[in-house]
Amino acid sequence: MLVTVALIIGGAAWYYGDVINGYAQAGTSYAAKTACSCRFVGGREFGQCGDDLIPGMEAVWLSEDEAAQSVTARIPLVESTTATYREGYGCVLERWEG
Repeated sequence: MLVTVALIIGGAAWYYGDVINGYAQAGTSYAAKTACSCRFVGGREFGQCGDDLIPGMEAVWLSEDEAAQSVTARIPLVESTTATYREGYGCVLERWEG
């Protein structure tokens, strides 16, 4: 029974992998840009920036690199996106190498 469930879940993940990855990339990009702007444009404490994310984004983990003025948003084992503050431009997403 357990093997059957694992095969069904694995098959669905393989079949919908591109869709899942696309949603994950969009979600981490949104989270990184929003949190970076909160921290480095708005000047708020990093701990407050997760409050700006829309409901349902609890799977996204945020981390800050204060020296590089960047925020990385991750969905573990799926996707990671970094936004970096650039003077005169605000927070910009780093080029995606996928």
